Amino acid sequence: QVHLVESGGGLVQAGGSLRLSCAASGRTFSSYHMGWFRQAPGKEREFVAAIITSGAYTYYTDSVKGRFTISRDNAKNTVLLQMNSLKPTDTAVYYCAAGRSWSTRVQDYEIWGQGTQVTVSS
Repeated sequence: QVHLVESGGGLVQAGGSLRLSCAASGRTFSSYHMGWFRQAPGKEREFVAAIITSGAYTYYTDSVKGRFTISRDNAKNTVLLQMNSLKPTDTAVYYCAAGRSWSTRVQDYEIWGQGTQVTVSS
């Protein structure tokens, strides 16, 4: 079983950058596809980005394409989300998730971290 812990959230001005990190414990990390999701107050949790087990393919929701980059290091059991050109609409709690199926759906991810708050001020 994999356990996930996110870090790197914080307060940043619009146009700034943050890098979120997700540290995974467990020896099966490399067998999971990894995703980042976010949830703003009063809204449903939504997909942000995903990366396959090998790291060779990534996928993004349209609103973050060209601004966010997901990556992983299977040797270090880590997934990163580099967020540039941040907007106030990016404000949310960001969650790291692991799943056996390649998907953008919340329900297809089996393991979740506790989340990290990202706040972008205008």
